[in-house]
Amino acid sequence: MRAFREAVEALDLDAAEALLAPDVVFTSPAVFKPYAGKAITAAILRAVSQVFEDFRYVREINDMHGRDHALVFTARVGDREINGCDFIHVDDNGLIDELTVMVRPLSAAQALAAAMGERFEQIAEEARARSV
Repeated sequence: MRAFREAVEALDLDAAEALLAPDVVFTSPAVFKPYAGKAITAAILRAVSQVFEDFRYVREINDMHGRDHALVFTARVGDREINGCDFIHVDDNGLIDELTVMVRPLSAAQALAAAMGERFEQIAEEARARSV
């Protein structure tokens, strides 16, 4: 999805958030249970933008119907190189209703999980403040 890609690349997280459906479901590469809702998903996106260094999308794959997208990326978390993919599904209104992130290798996924875990209280607080 070009608009999401451009927003993330520009670090325009307000624009990225505007593309999320109210009932978006975010599936993390590190946590079993998905997160539901725009506020928590936006807070996670803001936190990960602080964790990732040298982030860049390297490929975009779209289905012919325009509802499913894959954005392949590279980044660093500390001294770990990370490869990943954002799998995006859009609803009938063109808003993101599913966002699933997968990353590799395991050592980078563990570094990402640790860095995000350190920020989880901040993420949860931001989500609570935005959903009021």
